[in-house]
Amino acid sequence: MEHAQKRVASNGPHGPGPRPDEARIALELLVHGVGGTTPQDMLDDPRTVRITGDDTAAVFRRADDVDAEDRSQEYQGRPVPEAYVWCNLTSGNSARALWLLLLPFMVVNLAHWMRPTTRGRERTVRLYGLLVRLAGLTLTVLLVAAACEVALDLTAWQCAGTRACAERHSWLGFLSPVVSDGGWWSHPGRRLALAALVPAALTGLLWYLSRRTWSAYESQQPMTHEPEPAEKPGRTTLGRPGFWYGRRLVARLRAAHTTAGLLTVVAAVGSAAARFDRRPGGPVLLDVLGRLLEAAIVVGAVAVIWVVCRRGRSENRLDRELDERLVRRLPLAALALLTLTLVYAGWERPGWRSEGRLPGDATFGALAFLQGLLVIVLAVVARVLHRTDPDPRAAMRGLAGPAVAMLACALGGVMSGGVSQRVSDWLDGTGRSIDGPPVLLTWQASVIPPLLVLLLLLFGVLAWRAWRLRRAELGTVERDYAGEPQDRARTRRIASTRAMATLTDRAPLVVAVTSTATLLLGAGALVGALTSDKTPSAAADGTYAFVHGAAETSQALGSWLIGVGFILFVTWGRRAYKDASARRTIGILWDVGTFWPRAAHPFAPPCYAERAVPDLTWRMATWTRAEPGRRLVISGHSQGSVLAAAAAWQLRPSDRKRVALLTYGSPLERLYGRWFPAHFGPAALASLHSEVDCWRNLHRPTDPIGGPVRLAGACGPAVDRDALKDPLAYGRTAEHPLPAPIRGHSDYQADPAFAEERERLLARLRPEVPGQRPETDC
Repeated sequence: MEHAQKRVASNGPHGPGPRPDEARIALELLVHGVGGTTPQDMLDDPRTVRITGDDTAAVFRRADDVDAEDRSQEYQGRPVPEAYVWCNLTSGNSARALWLLLLPFMVVNLAHWMRPTTRGRERTVRLYGLLVRLAGLTLTVLLVAAACEVALDLTAWQCAGTRACAERHSWLGFLSPVVSDGGWWSHPGRRLALAALVPAALTGLLWYLSRRTWSAYESQQPMTHEPEPAEKPGRTTLGRPGFWYGRRLVARLRAAHTTAGLLTVVAAVGSAAARFDRRPGGPVLLDVLGRLLEAAIVVGAVAVIWVVCRRGRSENRLDRELDERLVRRLPLAALALLTLTLVYAGWERPGWRSEGRLPGDATFGALAFLQGLLVIVLAVVARVLHRTDPDPRAAMRGLAGPAVAMLACALGGVMSGGVSQRVSDWLDGTGRSIDGPPVLLTWQASVIPPLLVLLLLLFGVLAWRAWRLRRAELGTVERDYAGEPQDRARTRRIASTRAMATLTDRAPLVVAVTSTATLLLGAGALVGALTSDKTPSAAADGTYAFVHGAAETSQALGSWLIGVGFILFVTWGRRAYKDASARRTIGILWDVGTFWPRAAHPFAPPCYAERAVPDLTWRMATWTRAEPGRRLVISGHSQGSVLAAAAAWQLRPSDRKRVALLTYGSPLERLYGRWFPAHFGPAALASLHSEVDCWRNLHRPTDPIGGPVRLAGACGPAVDRDALKDPLAYGRTAEHPLPAPIRGHSDYQADPAFAEERERLLARLRPEVPGQRPETDC
């Protein structure tokens, strides 16, 4: 191990150069895709050695190839294979299943990167990023407000203040004025102060996880290089020096969101006490303190918004600075204010009784209105950007970002409402001893059944289209396997797989319908809650029997669905904590969702690419710069192809010309190009094609994830090989005496075309093959 690591280090950009014959060695760098694999499987050898890296991500070689540089003559006709294994970045630890709870934060972070491609309009681009960051801030406030609703309102205020509820839950007895016979903790303010520790601890936990995951995943600095001319056609921001190092922004956002969470707790505790102190004849001193507290909350909120609005990402240079005073002082000031608020709320107030609900309706209503407004303004900005440089392949004509941001807000609302509803039902049992959560949360739960009905209709239409496409594919399959003895069952299976693979391309329609319906139904729920201040069934009482029955059914079914959904969510996380296979499935979700840096929300799951891309860049650069004649082919499957492309963009142009790219099952154009057009649009991919030594792409019609690159221009079509046959053989043949499986997205290496393209690329790396390529070649 140590010998191998020393050899890799000696071949660095500043280390001693190799012997002249070492330039003949070619390197093949393999990068796996979603879900991960083992180096033994990637290198097809049970004996592998880690030559560089750690337990999180590393490069492996076969044991026989560790000292390949010392035996260069043995590798004249074959490359040195290496495998970069990064699966532990996303699915290696069982505790990472808990990242499911951060799903809304991850989704809103994705909306930041779905900005449409544009020409100029830098101020509009910055406005787009600002709006997404503000939407992310509202999600933090919503999460902490939901925790306050559960701990402060439902538990400490309503249940502990009601005899029947407190007697049902003996662990709340010391908080109940009746059960504890007027104990010290039974005072309403002290109950709230004690319960405030729950949302405060939640905020602290989010701060800790964000800081810890940054140190573990995203603290690796990229290789320094000069920025390339921005005016070059197709230049993508993924090649900027500071793109994969967002320490300064993440630290600022972490301080702001932590402060916002603590201020939410301060407002929940302090507002209840201040409202009681403002009664006629109340203590003047406490009244003044309450007003000062409210003023301090306003000042803190303004400071948080200023921090979020003040600075975005610094990508044109590697920004190693850190706003230490801001990062430290802002959360500490909020923590000090929270401490003073708890003391203020716990002061003796004779005659104070807990009745009804805490003023939570206004908070959740304001958050819902603000989120809807931000999404609408974001849609207008995205549309303006899209019109400056229209991309016909962009998902939803540039409106994917606002739609996904709307889904993030809906997920946050469902999760917060689900927790509140379930805790309320658990505390109240089958009786009506407490008022329950705010009315708005009940209205939001009631719109879930109509939304599900709409989605079922949409899925029915998509299923009908897939069935029609399957019928059309039956003839295509017969032509593709002409001359074979026909088996109708086999033909139907192949046609069905091809038809189902096309459903990925219908994702923009599903997202568009879901987000639009969510926005309209959410607006209706907000209006209904504010105008009636009653639950849907109570508001419909006295109207037509059909309307009242529909409202009552929707309310009951919505509460049941949101409860079942939340329980399934939690049990899935618990199962993933214990079950490695389930944990692997959840890890695949993060492989796709956490590729992008945390630019909009600091509490989102960490970005593994901020570790993986610098790793690959360093490995490719150290190999190509060690000797002028050295080149390599980087082979990426699925998400590995995205990492490979991102790393190639980070290389110097001279290094990029020594790199050949082989992608298979690649979502570069089909998913990333459509959903993230500003970074993986046609111009960016065409630029990458023209700058690397060569690029070949393999895809299948049965693959639901990978697809063709679809580059425009004179040399674009040469990137994509014709769609591979899947299965390789229709029936039993001499080469395939057993039935060949339908592989879909996996096992591209089993296709002979893979070996052909791999050999074609590796042949270009040999010294006798000229490096210059004609425009019509690959």
